[in-house]
Amino acid sequence: MSTSADTPLQGRLRHRHLLGLATYSAEEIQLILQTARQFREVLERPIRRVPTLRGVTVVNLFFEPSTRTRISFELAEKRLSADVVNFSAAGSSVVKGETLKDTARNLEAMKIDMVVIRHRSPGAAHFLTRCIDAVVINAGDGAHEHPTQALLDLLTISDHFPSFELNVSIIGDIAHSRVARSNIYGLKALGANVTLCGPRTLMPVGIEELGVRVTYRLEEALEGCDVAMALRLQLERQTAGLFPSLREYHERYGIKLEHLERYPDLLVMHPGPVNRGVELASEVVDHERAIILNQVTNGVAVRMAVLYLLAGMSEAVAT
Repeated sequence: MSTSADTPLQGRLRHRHLLGLATYSAEEIQLILQTARQFREVLERPIRRVPTLRGVTVVNLFFEPSTRTRISFELAEKRLSADVVNFSAAGSSVVKGETLKDTARNLEAMKIDMVVIRHRSPGAAHFLTRCIDAVVINAGDGAHEHPTQALLDLLTISDHFPSFELNVSIIGDIAHSRVARSNIYGLKALGANVTLCGPRTLMPVGIEELGVRVTYRLEEALEGCDVAMALRLQLERQTAGLFPSLREYHERYGIKLEHLERYPDLLVMHPGPVNRGVELASEVVDHERAIILNQVTNGVAVRMAVLYLLAGMSEAVAT
C-alpha cells in the first residue's frame, strides 16, 4: 500500500453517499481519516493541487448561509482539480418558488457528478438521493447531521491522542445541533466515552439512548474530560425562553480560563463561529489548548478525502 500523498490509501466505502455518520462503520471512518492525513500532505506543498478529480463536476448547493463549510468544500474541490459550480438559493429560481426536487433535476440535466448540499430541513440530503443519480454529500441538514464537521473534529482529536479511548464532553445547545449528533455517532463508533452537558431546555428527550452520559452541570462534564467541545448557541433555530440570558448561560455553561487552569490536560474545540463570552471566554478562544483553528485546517483535507473516496463509486451497497 502506497504512502505517497499523490496516491491516497486504497479502500472502498460501502456507502455511495455521505448523508450522515449514523450508519458509517469504524473502518469507514478510519479510512476517511487516513486518506485525509495524506491529502493534508498535499496542502503543505508549494503547489497544493492534484489532478485526482479532473473532469468531475461538483455542485455546491447551499440553501443556508455558510462561510467555513462552503469555502472549505470549494477549496477541497479545486485542490482536487474538479469543475466547481456554486449555487446560492438567494440568487436562484428558488426565490421564484422552484422546489428542491426541480432544482436538483435541472442541475442533473446539466450532467453533474456530485452534489454538496446544505439545507435547513432535516432529511434534505436523503431526499435528494431519490431525485438524482449524482453522489450526494450532506453539508448540514437542519438539526439532523453535519458529517464532514464531525470527521474533521475526529481528525483533529486524532492529531493529539494515539487512540479514541477518551472522554469527550459536548457542551451547549445539543437539541438544535447537527454537529453534536454526527460527533456522537463518530466518537462512539471509534470507542470514545461521550458526555453531553447543557441546560435541560436544550437537551433532547431520550438522547441517552445513543449511549451517551447526560449531565446538567459543567463541572461534572469537565471532570476527567480529555476534550471539551463547546457548541454554538443556535439562536436562529430556537424559540424564546429556553434560557434566561446569554450572560447567565456563560456563567453556568461557558468554558473559562479558570477551567483550563483547573484541568491542565484539557483540550477545547468549537465548530465555529464562536460567540466570544458566551460558549467560550475570549481568553479560552485564544489559548494554546484551544485547537479551533486546527479544526479549520483539517476541514479542507477531510473534505478532499470524502470527495476522493466517493467520486469513484459506481454501485451503492448501502446509502
